[in-house]
Amino acid sequence: MNLNRLLTGVFIACASFAGFSVGGATAQDGPLKIDITQGVIEPLPYAAPAFVAENPEAARFAEEIAAVVRADLTGTRLFREIPRDAHISSVSSFDAPVQFSDWKAINASILITGSARLGEDGTLEVKFRLFDVFAEKPLGAGSRFSGGVAHWRRMAHKVADAVYASVTGETGYFDTRVAFISESGPKDGRVKRLAIMDYDGADLHYLTEGNEIVLAPRFSPDGKDLILTSYETGAPRVQLMNIETGARRPLAQFRADEMAFAPRFSPDGRRVVYSLTRNGNTDIYETDLDAGAARRLSNSAAIDTAPSYSPDGKWIVFESDRSGGPQLYIRRLASGDANRISRGRGQYGTPVWSPRGDFVAFTKQLAGRFHIGVMRVDGSEERLLTESFLDEGPTWSPNGRVLMFFRETPGAQGGPTLHSVDLTGRNLRRQATPRLESDGDGRLFASDPAWGPLRE
Repeated sequence: MNLNRLLTGVFIACASFAGFSVGGATAQDGPLKIDITQGVIEPLPYAAPAFVAENPEAARFAEEIAAVVRADLTGTRLFREIPRDAHISSVSSFDAPVQFSDWKAINASILITGSARLGEDGTLEVKFRLFDVFAEKPLGAGSRFSGGVAHWRRMAHKVADAVYASVTGETGYFDTRVAFISESGPKDGRVKRLAIMDYDGADLHYLTEGNEIVLAPRFSPDGKDLILTSYETGAPRVQLMNIETGARRPLAQFRADEMAFAPRFSPDGRRVVYSLTRNGNTDIYETDLDAGAARRLSNSAAIDTAPSYSPDGKWIVFESDRSGGPQLYIRRLASGDANRISRGRGQYGTPVWSPRGDFVAFTKQLAGRFHIGVMRVDGSEERLLTESFLDEGPTWSPNGRVLMFFRETPGAQGGPTLHSVDLTGRNLRRQATPRLESDGDGRLFASDPAWGPLRE
């Protein structure tokens, strides 16, 4: 990892959203910056002493918030926490001057301090500051979060997002949610329910009861709705669901002999692209949500499926077997021309365009093994990031730096679990899921993840 002293600003924008509010300030010049476009050699060491409890009632929240911040940052492997038993100094007051020499002595590059106060009205206030230890400067004037105690985890994720952004120059991805299919029971009779949770496995909610098959949930750009494939009526149909109310409605009325599946929202949330099997042919269609009008985007004898929009909404990438086996194609919506971009050996599927627009993620099957990989949108620079018995269904973090997917283990007792991997391929992790779904032996199963946008 290259560490460069660059002139930059802390990315802590003033904002307000349901449940709590945020206040930010402009950074000073000269913080350390991680160049995450390069290979990571050594994570950035940081110190995060215990957050100060400004009254006894806030003690539990101060400790738990600090723990979530540390877990968020350390989990990226871009940051390395210096253990507290190595600290020379402690922080007893949020406003006390920082003894930078004590933090230099343990080789901390950045210092994170914070405090929590619980008001008589039940409002929790969290403050934090970030310091460049060797420059002996604060990185900005800090930030304050306040709201109900139920939102304490979101406040912690917002702190971690602000630290990540100030050091990397990119937005964080911690205050996000993941929709997925929760699976329980024996392999030959699993109950599958649509679920949603925080990205780190907390605050799980079920959105369906398990009396129908639901697949391929995908978030709307504002994070308020999901679009999914439902087998409620027997044949697959595309439905839209409001996450808050659970209300569902069909995307369109389809004939009894038609199958609609694999939907995704456009970047502006006004259109949906999906696969439709009509008269024995499977092609890509697009429906305008305002007008209700549908148009056909592909027209071939092949199976065209798994479409995904580019970030500007002008292109789609999709999977097709028109060349004899599953490969990846891109098509400009205005022109209608489709060009193959996958050129390597093996079969390619489930493509997803990066939010940054620079890569397409995919699943690849080669020599009996499955991989999650990425390539440039012209098909160059293909890299395989994982390898296992079965890896499937990549979904991007909002900043386009991490992929989540599900991994299936072989055998009668095996099942899918969620994993994540960064673009270097070096940070492969089992993703946390709540321990509310298990079979009799305690195994936890989850599949088909969809990573939602940053919550605001």
